[in-house]
Amino acid sequence: MAVSVNDTSDAASHPALAPGLYIVATPIGNLNDITLRAVDVLTRCDGVACEDTRVTGKLMRHLGLSKPLWRYNDHAEERDRTRLVESMANRAVALVSDAGTPLISDPGYRLVNAAREAGVEVQTIPGPCAAIAAITLAGLPSDRFLFAGFLPVKEKARADMLAQFAAVDATLLFYESAGRLVKSLSAIDRALPGRRVAVARELTKLYEECRLDTPAALIAHYEAKPPKGEIVLLVEPPHEAEASAEDVDALLREALLTEKPSQAAAKVAKATGADRKALYARALELR
Repeated sequence: MAVSVNDTSDAASHPALAPGLYIVATPIGNLNDITLRAVDVLTRCDGVACEDTRVTGKLMRHLGLSKPLWRYNDHAEERDRTRLVESMANRAVALVSDAGTPLISDPGYRLVNAAREAGVEVQTIPGPCAAIAAITLAGLPSDRFLFAGFLPVKEKARADMLAQFAAVDATLLFYESAGRLVKSLSAIDRALPGRRVAVARELTKLYEECRLDTPAALIAHYEAKPPKGEIVLLVEPPHEAEASAEDVDALLREALLTEKPSQAAAKVAKATGADRKALYARALELR
């Protein structure tokens, strides 16, 4: 594995780290989001395993650091991974991804697994993560969520994955690219009808945005204004009762015994997640 920058010794002012593997989260946009502990590990480690030496080199220069950088991803050859793990017997190796927390839809789990099997000490240095940042912004239920990585590129595979998660009682999180956003929103609209979706993009950057709306409204917006940047898609959980039309009518009739049409519509909308305006129109018909 080639070294892409020259190493400088910080031994005089920074004691060496114990040998092992250090999983270091790095900023997802704003470089000032790096943690003090991450800076400390990157300062004291013997080298950094990273996806792209150019990207990590930019971060290291921002921090005023110069360390050996070794290109590593999950497609690395077995012998390269073995040599890297063997070196951890007497070296402290930091593992970073291009942005965010390693292993979260990023390379690293094979290296962590190999290190554990070899008896190497593994430590995590937590920090920025796009999925966690997005769910704090979206305004969707955050007590239970399922992160499912990237949606498949092919239409059928994408539809199959969404159908698989349809009954999961949790907010769904997916990573997506700008170019595929509209197609994914359309697939969500078909597979998970009636659910709101949040589009969180450019997180921590200058043009950070989080929109929460119906898939149809989001499609219209992003067709008119094509998005840029990395995206997190969040889909609200299934409603407490996804009732049939007959069930909705029965609930409306019951509510209309004691409520005005507008009140009955609001009550049934809260119970079923159905559109309040449509329920109001139906309540007028039933009355």
